[in-house]
Amino acid sequence: MATCEVCGNDYWMAFEVRTVSGDVHTFDSFECAIHRLAPICEHCQIKIVGHGVEVNGRFFCCGHCARAVEGDVGAEIRDAVGARPA
Repeated sequence: MATCEVCGNDYWMAFEVRTVSGDVHTFDSFECAIHRLAPICEHCQIKIVGHGVEVNGRFFCCGHCARAVEGDVGAEIRDAVGARPA
């Protein structure tokens, strides 16, 4: 069994997450993994669980937040959610 690094639960179905930097983390749930690893939106401070938006090396949960912070570059950002192809 392995122990979750967030909550300390010793769980037989714990899993490891390996990051691109080579770090290895052990969690007992996706909730704990999100708590530890998900980036935080630089505008509204929410955990970014979905695709998010990156502008100038900064992470945002959506185009609205990117536009609110990043000025002219952010103004070019559009969310794909709800967009329908013509």
